[in-house]
Amino acid sequence: MIIISFLFLTGFLPLISLLGPGYTIVSSGSIYKAGAQYFLNKGIENKTGKSSLAFVKDQIEKKKNTNYINQELKKIIERRIELARKKLNLENINQ
Repeated sequence: MIIISFLFLTGFLPLISLLGPGYTIVSSGSIYKAGAQYFLNKGIENKTGKSSLAFVKDQIEKKKNTNYINQELKKIIERRIELARKKLNLENINQ
């Protein structure tokens, strides 16, 4: 009752940050897990300035972008190798 009155009387209602730990309490029944999840999310938010979900999403996008760049670089190198081989074959035929 004290917590509920605190939330409504002070205007401090971190509803979004309590949804994840609240779900953890309901699904697993463990307050310890919920507390750990809350403090982990807060730690990530304090260090990166992003929510844990946004942080993970950004990391996945960076990984996808790196893979795309590596694939494009591989295609360019293979094309250059093909062109060099063709040029070498033409020079060998002309000699």
